[in-house]
Amino acid sequence: MQIALNAHILQAPRTGIGHYVAELVNALACEPDVELSLFHGWGWSSSLPGAAMPGYSRLTPLLRQIPGAYQARRWLTQKRFDQGRSQGIDLYHEPSLWPLSFDGPTVITLHDLTHLHYPETQPPARMREIERRLADGVQQARLILTDSQAVADEAQDYFALPAERFVVAPLGVAARFHPREDEAVDAVLKAHGVTAREYFLCVGTLEPRKNLTLALRAHALLSPTQRQQFPLLIVGMAGWQREQFNEELLQSLACGHVCLLGYLPDEDVAQLLAGARALVFPSLYEGFGLPILEAMASGTPVIVTRHSAMPEVAGSAGNYIRSDDPHGLRDAMSRLIDDNTHWQECREAGLQQAKLFSWERCAKITAHAYRQALGG
Repeated sequence: MQIALNAHILQAPRTGIGHYVAELVNALACEPDVELSLFHGWGWSSSLPGAAMPGYSRLTPLLRQIPGAYQARRWLTQKRFDQGRSQGIDLYHEPSLWPLSFDGPTVITLHDLTHLHYPETQPPARMREIERRLADGVQQARLILTDSQAVADEAQDYFALPAERFVVAPLGVAARFHPREDEAVDAVLKAHGVTAREYFLCVGTLEPRKNLTLALRAHALLSPTQRQQFPLLIVGMAGWQREQFNEELLQSLACGHVCLLGYLPDEDVAQLLAGARALVFPSLYEGFGLPILEAMASGTPVIVTRHSAMPEVAGSAGNYIRSDDPHGLRDAMSRLIDDNTHWQECREAGLQQAKLFSWERCAKITAHAYRQALGG
C-alpha cells in the first residue's frame, strides 16, 4: 500500500499531534505492506524532518493578522500537494483536522473535539477554519481514527455517523520515557535548580484548556515548607490567551516557588518527567493526554482530572481530582509528599498501566484501518 501521510505539522515545534505523526511514521516502518510518502507542506519525502524549535517561522504571527491568511495558506498547500504527489498513491492519511482534497480513499485521525467543548480556547480565525473544514473532512473519510473511545463516542453522536466508521487506535509511549536513577537525571535537574523527587511538574502548552491556574492555586495552598521544598515546574510553549493566568503566575514566580521553563528539548522533558515527585495534569479536556502516559512509563505518579479520555489513559493508577477544586489538588499533592507508601503504590500502578500502550500497537491498528479503507 502506498500511503500519502500529511506530515506538514512536523515543520512546527512538536507537541501532541507532532509527536503522534513522528512516532507513528517510525512504527509503521515495521508494517511490511505499508510504504509512506510524507508531505511536508513544501514537498514530499520518505524521511522525517528534524524537530523545529519555537521561532521556526517568524512569519506565522504576522500571517494570523492578515484577513484570509488561513484560506490562502491552504490553497497554496493544496497546490503543492497536487503537484508533487506520486500517481501511485493508494490512500491519503490526514493526521489533523483539515484533510486536503484527494481523489481516492481517505483516512483521518480525529484527536479531539476541543473546539466543541471549549470554543473560547481557540483563536477566532482558527475556530472559523475548523468550522469550515472539519465536517467535510469527517464525511469524506472512509474511516476515522481516534486516540480514545471517549472521542469516538462523542464524534459518533456529533456527526451522526455509525460506529463502524470509527477505529480507536490508542497512542503509545516513546522509548525515552522510562524509569531512571537519580544520578542519570542529575545534570538536567541541577540546570533547573531542582532535586530528584522534590518538585512537581506540569507539561503542556500554556493555554486555557490546560487549566494551569488550578495547579498554581493548589501549589500556593501547600504549607510554606512544602512549597519551598517542592517547587512547581511548568514546561510548555506559550500558547493562545496565556494572559488568563498572568496574575497567579506572576505572584508565584515572584515568590520563587514556580518555575516557567518554556519549550524544552524532548530528552530534557523525559528526564524531568522521570525525576518529578508527580505530574500535575489538571486539563479540562483531552483526546488522550500523552504526558500522563509518559509520566507513568517514567515511574512518576500522575494527578489528573476525570474528564474526557484521561481515565482511559491513567486507569486505576490516576490520582483523580476535580478541575475546579484547588484544595482537592493541594491534598493530592500533599499526600504524595507525605505518604511514601502511597507514592510507591502509585508509581508501580502507573508502570503497569503504561505497559498497555505502545506505538507498535497503534501502528498495527492504523495499518489495519488502511487495509479496511482499501477494501482489504
